Amino acid sequence: MSGEKARIGLDRPAWFKSSYSAGDGGECVEVAARPGKVHVRDSKDTTRPALAVDPTAWTAFVEFAAL
Repeated sequence: MSGEKARIGLDRPAWFKSSYSAGDGGECVEVAARPGKVHVRDSKDTTRPALAVDPTAWTAFVEFAAL
């Protein structure tokens, strides 16, 4: 993601890669928080559509995954 954040305008989401994503090509996700939605996508294939979820649902998922 180096440099990508600096080029992003207000109309495009700022994507952040999971801190658990390794550089070895394993399963990786990126997340972008937007007003009213959290977008999740595969960091290896960013051309595919992202999944959009309600922020409350995303928070519940993250709390469950942290158990």
